[in-house]
Amino acid sequence: MKAKGERRKAEVREESGRGWFSFLLSTFSFLLGCAVAPAVGAQPFPVKPLRVINPAAPGGNSDIFFRLLSPKMGEILGQQLIIDYRPGAGGTVGADIIAKSPPDGYTSGIVAGSFMINPSLMRKLPYDTVRDFSPLGLIVDVPAGTVVHPSLPVRSVKDLIALARTRPGELNFSSSGPGALGHLSGELLNSLARIKLVHIPYKGIAPGIIDLIAGHVQLSFASIPVVLPHVRSGRLRLLAQGGAKRAASLQDVPTMEEAGVPGFVVSSGFSLVGPANIPRPIAEKLNDALAKALRDPANRKALIDGGAEPIGNTIEEHAAIIKSEIEKWRKVIKAAGIEPQ
Repeated sequence: MKAKGERRKAEVREESGRGWFSFLLSTFSFLLGCAVAPAVGAQPFPVKPLRVINPAAPGGNSDIFFRLLSPKMGEILGQQLIIDYRPGAGGTVGADIIAKSPPDGYTSGIVAGSFMINPSLMRKLPYDTVRDFSPLGLIVDVPAGTVVHPSLPVRSVKDLIALARTRPGELNFSSSGPGALGHLSGELLNSLARIKLVHIPYKGIAPGIIDLIAGHVQLSFASIPVVLPHVRSGRLRLLAQGGAKRAASLQDVPTMEEAGVPGFVVSSGFSLVGPANIPRPIAEKLNDALAKALRDPANRKALIDGGAEPIGNTIEEHAAIIKSEIEKWRKVIKAAGIEPQ
């Protein structure tokens, strides 16, 4: 009986040991699983090509900038960037697609200055320009140039303002259409200088510049890349540039503020944005790839030679610019008496 009892005790101890071993093994497996699970679940970004929405038609500035920068960005990110053209309704069709895309970083888009103007021109946008987007960085700043026909007897912005005051309502300026940046630039100068230039809208800036060269209108406010070839050929005279500072390619041309119009800062900023709520690490990775592509010496030279200023700022700086530009153009549009459609 005693031997039998001792055997039973030994069996109990053995079973108990196995139980403790099983418990420790399962606990270790659980803890190991907790440590490994995030690493397994968190895939690196990106693992597939990225789609970039272009709310404009092929061949425009946004298309040129994207095609220049995308190879370097793709090299940095390790994936191809594929452009998806979605023009229409002043850029709102493409912007709406961006806003309604999954916030996983795989869809972003290039938006122009109209992105910040549209909230004041359109009564019912299908999105909120601030709330429904993730700022990913300002790509380039393309200043507007104040250009006149060579026959106009002015050599400076001060000359232009003085002439306009003696001939109110007689000097016409062309633009790509009502509410376009060129139109609002003229209205901004009217407001700041207390003059009356008359707006002549065209279906695109190209025909507007053709008529300016022909002398059918007297001046225009158009992006530097558009007017620079005509200025260099002598067919147009560039009085000033509209950026906050002189463009690297035009160091001998004053800004509008330097030329005597405080508060006149007009440029078309092309930006990279995504849908709201992109995870911060992914947003920072996209922002970093953009900044590095813009710092590439060959890319930088090509942009500057074309009249654009490479920027590549931070996410916070980009967000602040979007808000300030919306407010600036809201005031200009209200002062000009332009009714939202």
